[in-house]
Amino acid sequence: MATKPAPRVGFYARLGVSEPFDPDHKLVTSPVFSPLVLAIIRLVLAFYGLFVLLFHLIWDAVKTHEANSFFSYFTHLSYTGLVAYYFAAGVQSLCYVRNRQKSYPLQRWPRPLQFLHLLLYSTISSYPFVVTVIFWALLSGPSTFGSTFDGWTNISEHAMNSLYALIEIVLTNVGPSPWLHLPLCIIMLACYLGVAYITHATQGIYTYSFLDPHKEHAKLAGYIVGVGVAECLAFLLARALTLLRARLAPRSRSHAGSDADSQQAIDDWEEIERPGTPVAHAV
Repeated sequence: MATKPAPRVGFYARLGVSEPFDPDHKLVTSPVFSPLVLAIIRLVLAFYGLFVLLFHLIWDAVKTHEANSFFSYFTHLSYTGLVAYYFAAGVQSLCYVRNRQKSYPLQRWPRPLQFLHLLLYSTISSYPFVVTVIFWALLSGPSTFGSTFDGWTNISEHAMNSLYALIEIVLTNVGPSPWLHLPLCIIMLACYLGVAYITHATQGIYTYSFLDPHKEHAKLAGYIVGVGVAECLAFLLARALTLLRARLAPRSRSHAGSDADSQQAIDDWEEIERPGTPVAHAV
């Protein structure tokens, strides 16, 4: 008897965009907090991050006159993405609450926007760990806490950024990032090298000292590869923590469903990612 071939997995399904999109409302719910509390937490952290960015940018413009290179630093670019995600996720959560927890706008938006939201999540759940490790391991020094301003900005941008990532990974129901997001995250990191060297060509500065080929010589290649490896490890860490939370969360809350529901949730995400696996309504 001939075996019926499995349906092909659609392009967007491989990128984590299911059809219908997020039917279980995982992007706007938490295993610990109510949707309203989650929305408030996200928006409060978003406004704090925006305040940090604006204050730092204005300080560089007025005090140090270095604002023209502010967005040449990967720290500031990734922190901007972090703030943007928290605003987007917070607004979606708030709309979910206002709609009596039935749906939220992103579910009705075009698929490219749904994908970009998920990809943004993949960056904010991995880049902060890379930034934190590299800064405290390679770049920090006596000037890190040289003034109150320096101490505050460095803690906010190089320590609290990882706390932001952990909050989204551990305290929400967002599923693990699809594997195809990892090469995209690495490609975006590689593109940043272009930003760094364009900045040197136009402004005469290296945003990070280890990117100076005249100083580092052969070590430069090692640093670049090391950053890529760090991103892979951060991505794996985020996935592992997400899967662990999905398994343990039902046991940690009184209103949770059964462990079977948690396992089904994990299987659903893995089903979307696994090539050749039948996916309902995938296009």
